[in-house]
Amino acid sequence: MSKRNHSSSSKRTSGAASTSDGGGARDAGEGGINLAVVRELAKIAGEFNLSEVEADPNGHVRVRRQMTVTGAEIRPIGAPPALALAPPPGAAADSEPGTFVSSPFVGTFYRAPSPEASPFVEVGQSVRKGQVVCIVEAMKLMNEIESEADGRIAEILVGNGEHVEYGQPLIRLVKG
Repeated sequence: MSKRNHSSSSKRTSGAASTSDGGGARDAGEGGINLAVVRELAKIAGEFNLSEVEADPNGHVRVRRQMTVTGAEIRPIGAPPALALAPPPGAAADSEPGTFVSSPFVGTFYRAPSPEASPFVEVGQSVRKGQVVCIVEAMKLMNEIESEADGRIAEILVGNGEHVEYGQPLIRLVKG
């Protein structure tokens, strides 16, 4: 039993208890805190702006550095690419009279069921409520979009194969 206690106490003093001078001197009794090590860790923490330093008896040391960013430190690296600040798609169309068929998903707009097929509808064509007017592909699923009212296609607001957002007007219908 004394052999076991001796080996565990030697482990305790061999790791974090040693100081930079290699002496391993302890300012406190067995099992206490080595103030020389605490002073050395505090010095290191101050030198490197560390917010936390943790040492265990096995000699493992964990440090944490809390970073704070102020507005004065943020600088743009380079000029961002020029962006045209256009109104969102369909914003101008909302002022036009008629009923809009809007995208129920974020996805890709297609006018036809396949690249070789003719489009579902053309400008000027009459449509009935519930008639398929286009497809929006979302998450690899082809979703048929139906007309929300009877009318005539006044305008197709999106090009074939273009990305569309949720709620974006796709087609404008007028009575007729």
